[in-house]
Formats: sequence, C-alpha cells, structure tokens
Amino acid sequence: MLGTDFRTGSPNWLDLGSPDTDGAAAFYSSVFGWSFTALGPEAGGYGFFQVDGKTVAALGPLTEEGANTAWMVHFMSPDIQATVKAVQSGGGKIRMEPMDVMGEGWLAQATDPQGAEFAVWQPGKTAGLGLTSAENSLVWAELHVPDPTAAVTFYNGVFGWRSQEMEAPGMTYRVLSIKDGDQQQASFGGIAPMGDGAGSGVEKPRWVPYFNVPDVDATVSAVSGNGGSVLMPAADVPDVGRIAWVADPYGAVFALLKPNPQM
Repeated sequence: MLGTDFRTGSPNWLDLGSPDTDGAAAFYSSVFGWSFTALGPEAGGYGFFQVDGKTVAALGPLTEEGANTAWMVHFMSPDIQATVKAVQSGGGKIRMEPMDVMGEGWLAQATDPQGAEFAVWQPGKTAGLGLTSAENSLVWAELHVPDPTAAVTFYNGVFGWRSQEMEAPGMTYRVLSIKDGDQQQASFGGIAPMGDGAGSGVEKPRWVPYFNVPDVDATVSAVSGNGGSVLMPAADVPDVGRIAWVADPYGAVFALLKPNPQM
C-alpha cells in the first residue's frame, strides 16, 4: 500500500492538467473536500490540493500542444538522467527532458512503448505527496495497456518493479511492487489488459489513479452532481473492495476505491 517513504519507483507525485483550473479546483473540492492553494503567477497557474494541510495532488493548466486533460502519475527516481536513458533503451519516449523545478526537484515526462504517459520526479526540497492511502488521497495506481507482459518488462527495466499475477474475473491482473522490501507490503498498483475496468469505448493506454474514499456510492453521486460522468458504476471486487471509474467535467479519468480492511 502507498506510503510517503518514497523509494525508487514509488508513485511520489500526482497532478492534473486541465483546460479550466478554476472549474477543476471547484469540482474536486466538492467531490473530495480538498482545499486548493494556487502558487501564484510565477508557477504558471500551478497549485496544490490539500487535506488537513497535507498535499494530496496538484493542478495546473495544460502545457503540451494538443494535450488532453488527464491525471499524471509521477514515479520517484534517485537519478533522473539514468531513468530517462532506461526509458529510451526500453523503447519509450521522453516528451519533456529533465528540468529543475525551482529547486523542489527534477521533473521529466515520458510515454511508455504502448502509449501510456507518466512522469518521473527526482526529489529536491520536495520529496513528494504529503499524504497517501488515507481517505480522499491516492491509494493505488493502475496501468491499462494492450500487452501487460511487455509493460512488466519495460517498467522492470526502468524502475526495477516486481510483479505478481492474480486471477480476476475474465483476466489476469498483475500486482506491482517496488524492488525493495516485502513484495506485498511494497505493492502500489497493478496492470490490467486494456478494455477491462472502464469498459470499451473510453479506454486507451493510460495510468489511472485510485482515490481512497469512505463511501464509493456517495462519491459517485457527488461526481455526477458536479458535472462529472460515471464510466463504470460502483461494484464490489472480491478481496479488493468497492470500486468505480469516473471522469471529471473535462474528461480526466480517475477511480474510486473503498479498500477491504485487509488490504
């Protein structure tokens, strides 16, 4: 399960690029109870979503030409230059070369060989998110691609991740963990075949963030009531919990999870 003791390959940052940052801030504040603090003009409209003063995600305007609104999962690297080389060696692409973000850390943006976008964060003054796995914060990161086996090979080469296969209804699910520590305790996400989860017609290769919520059905209602859409209605998944897939009013996809107590 995700924590804030970030090590190589840990999801350590999460942000949303949106065409309407004011509207997105209002939406997520209504759905999750987050507060939003903009960092001012020098940050280009970027700001932090927080719970009890701890950062759970960030929000900024779209900056890439032709980009669509989406949540971007960042993974921790102690050496961003080496990670960039590993991405390229594995057949991935670097969309944004490493850059120093005002001393807070180094950022690069990449696309894996199957088209799923992600980012890399090398901590400086900012290690990463201030809160994970608690209510209304990031609890899981899930990759949907056509070829999960190839994805395991690519990300193992980049971050050293381990994977463990689990049989789920109609598919094989691969649980991901960072390379250090007990494999179950070090798990942070999974890989599913593209077309499962949110269903056909809305799927493309992507990383999807899951947020821990106390009541999935109530949160789905809040999403709908504030202009969002439901992609997969709330359902119970054995040994996992209750989940739903949704999108904000601008089309950014995310998921909701009330984990089983044993997770």
